[in-house]
Amino acid sequence: MIAAMKVRIGIGAGGALPPDHLGDLVDAIDASGFDSLWLSEVLTAPVLDPLVGLAWAAAHNPRVKLGTTMLLPGRNPVRLARELAGLDALSAGRLLVTLVPGLPHPPERDAIGVPPRRRGADMEEVLPLLRRLWAGETVTHHGTVADFADVSISPLPRQQPLEVWLGGMVPAALDRCGRLGDGWLPSLCTPDDAAAGRKVIEDAAAQAGREISPEHFGVSIGYSDGPLDDRVAAALSARNRGREMAALVPTKPSALRQLIEAYLGAGMSKFVVRPLVPPASWPAELDRLAGAIGDLQT
Repeated sequence: MIAAMKVRIGIGAGGALPPDHLGDLVDAIDASGFDSLWLSEVLTAPVLDPLVGLAWAAAHNPRVKLGTTMLLPGRNPVRLARELAGLDALSAGRLLVTLVPGLPHPPERDAIGVPPRRRGADMEEVLPLLRRLWAGETVTHHGTVADFADVSISPLPRQQPLEVWLGGMVPAALDRCGRLGDGWLPSLCTPDDAAAGRKVIEDAAAQAGREISPEHFGVSIGYSDGPLDDRVAAALSARNRGREMAALVPTKPSALRQLIEAYLGAGMSKFVVRPLVPPASWPAELDRLAGAIGDLQT
């Protein structure tokens, strides 16, 4: 572990979260001392829309940070800038943003509405626009994704700047993170993969004349309560080009702790842990997690 790093652990909803369980989850995160709530966006999965869910959570609890892994392709950049700025302003600067290109397989691929081969270019075009709008500029842009003149937004984000982390493990995603991102939050990668990816990102940032804080590297970790279901294992493998992923899904609290410690040794310090199947009781689950990994936070 790198002693100077602040270790933070957020909780991802994971799987289908009944709307009436969200309050229990937010309250349990607050009571157990974990850092943040994370809602991911998958259009064709039975999950809450992250902006709707996080807006509700922001009003429900004034302390818990609000994280989202949400889609960028397919969105109007001005509307996206306004939505995220408004949520950050209303939550007094508690928003944590990770933008992703989305899954490449059906039915999600078609629901996003942007072919996978175009999504990287869309992110390259839109990310600089978001930063300019959030900074209060009046922006004119004529591009492939957006074409507008003399646009500004209000309210602005409470956080200045509002940081954007990126995900992804392919070379183009790592390079983009180094050039345009403020941090990196991949998933389903080994600690060695994470260390190698961080090096690529830092090199890309240096070549672009910028620097990403060493505090801004993390991992999203899915875990299972007991042996991984064969269907879940097959789905994870299918999402990752056939690679065997089951070994990266801890099936007991001690294994989750060991995996986080291995990532810490690789220079990662921010984590989102998410059960692949929602627990029957979030308070009981977070009590269990707090006993296993809560002391890793610094």
